[in-house]
Formats: sequence, C-alpha cells, structure tokens
Amino acid sequence: MASNPLLEKLDWIQQRFEEVSALIAAPDAMSDMKRYVKLNKEYKELDGIVKASKEYRNLIRNIEEAKEILMNENDPDLKEMAREELNANQERQPQLEEEIKLLLIPADPQDSKNAIVEIRGGTGGDEAAIFAGDLFRMYTKFCEIKGWKTEVTNSNPGTAGGYKEIIFTVSGENVYGILKYESGVHRVQRVPQTETQGRVHTSAATVAVLPEAEEFDIEIKESDVKIDTFCSSGAGGQSVNTTYSAIRLTHIPTGIVVQCQDERSQLKNKARAFQELRTRIYNMEYQKYLDDITSKRKTMVSTGDRSAKIRTYNYPQARVTDHRINLTLYNLSAVLDGDLQGIIDQLTIAENAERLKASEL
Repeated sequence: MASNPLLEKLDWIQQRFEEVSALIAAPDAMSDMKRYVKLNKEYKELDGIVKASKEYRNLIRNIEEAKEILMNENDPDLKEMAREELNANQERQPQLEEEIKLLLIPADPQDSKNAIVEIRGGTGGDEAAIFAGDLFRMYTKFCEIKGWKTEVTNSNPGTAGGYKEIIFTVSGENVYGILKYESGVHRVQRVPQTETQGRVHTSAATVAVLPEAEEFDIEIKESDVKIDTFCSSGAGGQSVNTTYSAIRLTHIPTGIVVQCQDERSQLKNKARAFQELRTRIYNMEYQKYLDDITSKRKTMVSTGDRSAKIRTYNYPQARVTDHRINLTLYNLSAVLDGDLQGIIDQLTIAENAERLKASEL
C-alpha cells in the first residue's frame, strides 16, 4: 500500500485509543476521579475516529484489490464487478477523508457540557425586555424539541412584560456545543406594543451562553466566598417575601457575584448558586482560550463575544438574518417557535470549514 499521511495519523490514534482503553480498565482507574472522567471523555472522542478509521482502511484495501483484479484477471464478469466496486469506493474516498479530517481536528473541550444561558434586555427600554422574553420562549421551545431540561435560576421581570434579565441552565447532550452559537447581540425590528403611531423600532437583547463547570473542573474554597441570604421577590406563592431562601454569593478573589432565588429551599438555591459561581470562574479562563483561537482566525463564527451583533429578527418582512454567515430566512414565526436547528446547522458547517482551513490536515 502506498504511503498515506492520513493513515499514518490514524495509526497513532489507534495506538492512543488502545492506551486509553487499558487505563480505563485498570484496577485503580477510579482512584483519581478527575483523571478517570477525563479518560472516559477522551475514549468517547477517539472511538468515533477509530470506527471511521476502520471503514477507511477497508475502503483503501478494496480499491487496491479492485485495481489488482483489473490488471491481472481475464474474466470479463469479474473485471466488470471490480470496475463497479472501484468506481463506488473512489467516489466515497474523498467524502470519507473529509469526514475523518474534521474528526481529527480537536473539538472544543467544552462542547459536551451543559450550559448556563443569560438573556438581558439591551437598548430599547420596555420593548427590549419584551424581546428578551421572546428570546427566552424561543430557547425553551428549542430545548423542548431537543429533549433538553431547562431550569430558571434567576429572573428580573420587565415592567411591561418579558425580562430585564433572565438566567437559566440547560442540561442534555452536547448542549454547549450547539447553543454556543447564540452568544451575542440579537436585534428586533418591529412595531412595539407601546407604540401608538405604528412606527417600526429597533431594540436589542444580549445573550451569553457559558459552558457549565463540572465539579471536577474547579474547586472553590468556602472561605473565599461571602454568603448572604435575603427574601425572594416576584411570583412564587405564600413563602415569597417571608423566608430568607434567596442566596447571594460573592467570590472575594475575583469579585464575581451570583444570586439564586427561584427555589423555595435555601439549600437548593445555595447549590445552584455555587454551580453558577463555579461556571463563572471557570469561564474567565475559558474566555482566554476563546480570545486566543479568535486571534488566529479572522472570521470566527462562535467567539462567545456578547458585544457582537449576530442576528436580526425583522417582523414586517417575517425575516431572520444571521450576520456572521450572511444567511437570510423568511420563516420568523417558525424560528421564534424554536425552529433554530437549520440556522445552527449552517453555523456549524461554516465553523467546521474555518477549523479545517486553520488546521494542517
């Protein structure tokens, strides 16, 4: 078989896969849980490449065998079968090579994590808060379609509806890897409910999607955290405003403040608040990683930059425009009902193309 750089790279992957398999199966594997979790994650990532590698090796072998039959056999029926197989395999080869190259590019290590999503009303006053509420509804509908679980941890309702701010967690499979494309400024162009003369206004809301830190990602010393309790505000039954169930945490070394008040139980609010605090501290380091890869690519699709204008929702034209990839769709009502997958698929394709171009494969 001729020299093939891709096969050589796959040989190394196979070797590493066998090493990781042996480490996971070792009797003392679970003595270091942080390492064990990391190894399992690597195993899962390598498993997909190894399966694709087996298909690729078989395909290369079949191409070589078909060529050999065409060169050495005299039976016309056998030669015709070999020619058909050769054509089919040669057609499949470049497709499979592209698939493998994408698999070989290191994935964002955060993609498989759950996410914490923040939506804040921006410019536009009451209308911005109403739009933030529309975005929250859009994401909860999308999460329902995906079979993901959402839980609100903190919210600040707008005076005319919607939210000045709402923070919620999303848990499920590959949540951050899909929702990360939503970070940025979302604009809406429509006639506000408060407008009496029918003029179209532009308002905005910011969305930030953070990969949720797991217990093994970061440890927080309780001595570094100031804990305050206070009465919950807003809807929630008779216990609201009468019990000190809401929790505010201040991380003294970083100055990060989080609060949680959506649960009646102080213990549950405290657990959620610590989860969010871990995530925010973890994301200070993660943002450095994002800034580093963004500096190496000129047209990053997903940067996590909440100041970048990413999408416009135009009601008069029933239009949605994603400015990062110049994608325009005329299905606004469907998108606001959670039909986001088509847009996210196009963003994923664009980012994969960037990653492939930036790699040496």
